[in-house]
Amino acid sequence: MKIKLLSQKLNTTLSCISKSIRFVTTMINKKNTFFLFILCFLNACSSPTAMLGPAYTLSSTGNIMQASLNYGSNQMITMYTGKTPVENLKEISSKTEIKPKNVQKKTLESEDFYILVKNKIEKTSNILNLSN
Repeated sequence: MKIKLLSQKLNTTLSCISKSIRFVTTMINKKNTFFLFILCFLNACSSPTAMLGPAYTLSSTGNIMQASLNYGSNQMITMYTGKTPVENLKEISSKTEIKPKNVQKKTLESEDFYILVKNKIEKTSNILNLSN
């Protein structure tokens, strides 16, 4: 009698749903574990973001030539500078802005400017003295 009641409890709809939920969660966990293992194993095979830009370009435009040009130019920049384009942009943006030099002040304080003005004043005073 007890075996019959136990088998009836195991065959209910609720029991079947809970079994399927356990099965699905087990499969999801196995799949996640597998992908994490593969990700860790293959992580050093290539730069993680090397194909991110071209893949986005290809998916948004559908133009293979544009995506390959994007990838090729990134590789050329990396080979030429030794840094990725993102690292170059970070370096450029991190530099502090250099204050523009005050050229007028430097010119007014120079010895050449002083001599030039002095000569002009002398010539002007000579012209004024001759006209009087």
